[in-house]
Amino acid sequence: MIETKKVTAPFSSVGADGEQPQEKNFIEIITNPQKQINLQATNFNDFHTISPEKSGQDGLQVVSMTELYDTTYPPRIPIIDGILYGGTYLFVGAPKVGKSFFMAQLAYHVAMGIPLWEYPVYQGTVLYLALEDDYARLQRRLSRMFGVESADHFYLSVRAKSLSEGLCEQLENFVKAHRDTKLMIIDTLQKVREASGDRYSYSIDYEIVTKLKAFSDTYGVCLLLVHHTRKLESEDSFEMISGTNGLLGAADGAFIMQKKKRTDNIAVLDIVGRDQPDQELTIEFERETCIWKFKKAETELWKQPPDPLLETIAKLISSEQPEWSGTASELIKILQLEIQPNILTRKLNISMERLSMEYGIYYESSRGHNGRKITLKLQTKSLEKEVSL
Repeated sequence: MIETKKVTAPFSSVGADGEQPQEKNFIEIITNPQKQINLQATNFNDFHTISPEKSGQDGLQVVSMTELYDTTYPPRIPIIDGILYGGTYLFVGAPKVGKSFFMAQLAYHVAMGIPLWEYPVYQGTVLYLALEDDYARLQRRLSRMFGVESADHFYLSVRAKSLSEGLCEQLENFVKAHRDTKLMIIDTLQKVREASGDRYSYSIDYEIVTKLKAFSDTYGVCLLLVHHTRKLESEDSFEMISGTNGLLGAADGAFIMQKKKRTDNIAVLDIVGRDQPDQELTIEFERETCIWKFKKAETELWKQPPDPLLETIAKLISSEQPEWSGTASELIKILQLEIQPNILTRKLNISMERLSMEYGIYYESSRGHNGRKITLKLQTKSLEKEVSL
């Protein structure tokens, strides 16, 4: 039976006149920005450390299905659970629809580790390139939205190089200086794209986002690109993205913010992504504090049904027994399972992300002198810090 969860909004956003919640709901996770790399777009210099790929005579990098299943990949860490993950996303809306206020709200919540509406937020450093603003305007805007309590992990800039002039190098230097970076916002994409006489060809648009996606995949961050809609209406809101389909085709996902009238306070936020459910949220702009409030969700989030294997492991690893280590055969015997050792290992490889995110259990498979060893640990803050180093 498929279990669904209706999205509600028990958490109110923090406004200029409101008090910060006493409990920040700070969520720490095992993460290493240098290791959050997906198989589709990886820095080839790092293949030997995280991928079983091999080169044939023609130089094509390949991996067999067997090797794919026998490899453990880092979990895909959410930035905002159910909404935003590592990768490159477009955030699109008409001019002056409220995109920059929403970007500031996202950045503040991630930097502070405060839930956005009812969605858990995973705290980390944020860089916001507000390239259409100046610092005085940002000061006024942020103080109106959040009062005078600052977020130490929230960094802003009003100037950056274009992609052809060295933007990725600037972003790389920031990540190296702030290893816990989770979110980087470029507001707007137009400010950093290369000048070209053929600015809106599919190949040019695709190449622009591909360059930025290569960066976000290499360093395991979320890169959010603010962009504008075109003037022509369409039944499919995602066809209203200014430019060609190359932008959306290369991105990991997109957000479209729309109002029926520019003077409305109500907006609809459509969300699509490669590895997440499509959603449609209705949000309301509170003009006094310039905060976007949650109204409703039209789409129910699908939730995976319980996995009997993971449920059994969760009973083994607890506060009474926070760690277990041994072979797959030994684990099968303890759990009283009827399964082959290599099949168990593959199931755990595939379920590593779910073990971490849903059950708080760290899984590792390593090969030693006596064969392959499985390690299961109950995640704690000390363990998270140890693993992320």
